[in-house]
Amino acid sequence: MKTLATSHPLTLNAGGKLISLDTPLIMGIVNTTPDSFHAPSRAMNQSEMMARIDEMMGWGADIIDVGAYSTRPGALDIPEDEEINRLDTALLAIRENFPDITLSVDTYRSRVASHVIDKYGINMINDISGGMMDPLMHEVIAQRNVAYILMHMQGTPQTMQHNPQYHNMMDEIMLFFAQQIEKLTYLGVCDIVIDPGFGFGKTMAQNFELLNRLNEFKEMGFPVLAGLSRKTMIWKTLDTKSSEALNGTTCLNTVALLKGANILRVHDVKEARECVQLVKQINHA
Repeated sequence: MKTLATSHPLTLNAGGKLISLDTPLIMGIVNTTPDSFHAPSRAMNQSEMMARIDEMMGWGADIIDVGAYSTRPGALDIPEDEEINRLDTALLAIRENFPDITLSVDTYRSRVASHVIDKYGINMINDISGGMMDPLMHEVIAQRNVAYILMHMQGTPQTMQHNPQYHNMMDEIMLFFAQQIEKLTYLGVCDIVIDPGFGFGKTMAQNFELLNRLNEFKEMGFPVLAGLSRKTMIWKTLDTKSSEALNGTTCLNTVALLKGANILRVHDVKEARECVQLVKQINHA
């Protein structure tokens, strides 16, 4: 099912900052949580966080995505105020040390989103629920004119891997995106990024089907984000663990780029940047 849009824009208006999509972008992950699944992405104090961001920017990150609520399968829920407190500590330091950085915040809560946009000038909101877990989120995005990452998830982080089932996965996900995009465009939101949600309410086989058919999401008319970094579909297939899944991540990021991904959300910026450079050469050949 298609939306009224016919092709993805060459730029995203992210809170007044125009971001070119002529070359795929790299989004580096920074977590202020004690339980995110990939330990090196956790930054539990300001010095760790500044060092991590400085390294990622040095390797060519275009966007930094900051999360204060772990969304790994089975993660514990935390109160909104705790999420806001974690983000306040992180974002204050980031804005002081990297004032011009393009920032995304990973949250599904509208109050958290409005707080960080108003206080820190966040450029985009990365919503794992696509507006399903907080019906006010879309209004917040529309009112504040920031870019919005619209992700598909079946269930919640606490339940999403409890036997996920679909009658027809691709049709159901496409329908979800069409419905949510219709709501967003009605509110005047145009700067939307589609994220199929690898690992969020999908089996191993479904994740690989999703990757194999990633190019079909281009038909929706919006940029596509692929978040594959060190996920279970990689390390379980290879019979290893997330800390040893960099090579597998690089492999699948390459596939995602060849399938048309516009943004890679990653823990390892250097290797992702190299993927982009090499695939760019392939496409130009």
